[in-house]
Amino acid sequence: RKALMISCFGGFLIGLEAAKRMVKQGAGAIFFTGASASIKGFANSSVFGMGKFALRGLAQALAREMHPQNIHIGHFIIDGGIVSENRPYVKDDDKLCPDEIAQRYLEFYNQKRSTWSWEIEIRPWLEKF
Repeated sequence: RKALMISCFGGFLIGLEAAKRMVKQGAGAIFFTGASASIKGFANSSVFGMGKFALRGLAQALAREMHPQNIHIGHFIIDGGIVSENRPYVKDDDKLCPDEIAQRYLEFYNQKRSTWSWEIEIRPWLEKF
């Protein structure tokens, strides 16, 4: 239950408070981070999947609601393991590099209005999808 509350309701509360401030400013961006479970269910992960599906739905609805108010809502599907001290590369391209993930967020933030998006999937080259 906690995963559902944190993934969905926590995102709702943070998004609500951030949006209030951004509406006053007349602009802003709110980005939510999801996972593979945002778009596909897995055995033995129903609570995690519910939370991530709900967070994606929240982001999609907020994108439509807040876009006219100049607030960019984004949802990022992180589909793979992330390199760390405890999770080094096994082969080239088998995990996501944190710096490259951050670069995708920055590119998304700076995207041109002629190629606007509310969602992006990020996965390592070798990830099965």
